[in-house]
Amino acid sequence: MLTERELERYDRQIMIFGKEGQEKLKGAKVAVVGVGGLGSPVAYYLAAAGIGTVLLIDEQTPPELSNLNRQILHWEEDVGKRPKPESAKWKLERFNSDIKIEAYTGRLTAENINEVLKDVDIVVDCLDNFQTRYLLDEYIHRKRIPLVHGAVEGMHGQVTTIVPGITKSLREIFPKVNEKEEKFPIIGATAGVVGSIQAMEVIKLLTGIGEPLLNKLLLIDLALNLFEIVELK
Repeated sequence: MLTERELERYDRQIMIFGKEGQEKLKGAKVAVVGVGGLGSPVAYYLAAAGIGTVLLIDEQTPPELSNLNRQILHWEEDVGKRPKPESAKWKLERFNSDIKIEAYTGRLTAENINEVLKDVDIVVDCLDNFQTRYLLDEYIHRKRIPLVHGAVEGMHGQVTTIVPGITKSLREIFPKVNEKEEKFPIIGATAGVVGSIQAMEVIKLLTGIGEPLLNKLLLIDLALNLFEIVELK
């Protein structure tokens, strides 16, 4: 049941998907894997929407100064200090005290993924490498839960939603990927746009409102203001 405080806080979105939809958000647990450029806006908007439990996962050490152009959950005072999941957790708990924020610092592996992602309803891919993405892809197909994929570089991005039994797997969509070892260019607003779309995909999946990107790959070119949907069937 929603409290009076929650009814007031989420009033504007309850107008869209009703109290039942808001209760679905409240009862959900969503994992945000990668708490950087994409993970920051994803986590912010999931917390803002009232997702009951948000699990933040990242293997990296504390934020660096060069992260701050895009990783908006981390501030100057965090540089060189707390790991990213803990840095983000502190902010989000003060942003929305009515939800639960969990943090896991470490790399997901075949050995620990079942325990780390236990009881998660949806996984959001905010990573920068396909090795771990493929691991997530295998996991969500075993558990039959959705995965919202996002990626960015420069002023470009992409989003798609994987639902086992309904859509192609991530590995089928991206069978061969050349991983980049060097750092790549990125403008923070690009990550903000793509991360916001990922958060919206989660909300659509949980409430049943709207049309998720199932068997569709959304390609975004912010340099030319182009949005293209590629059919994956």
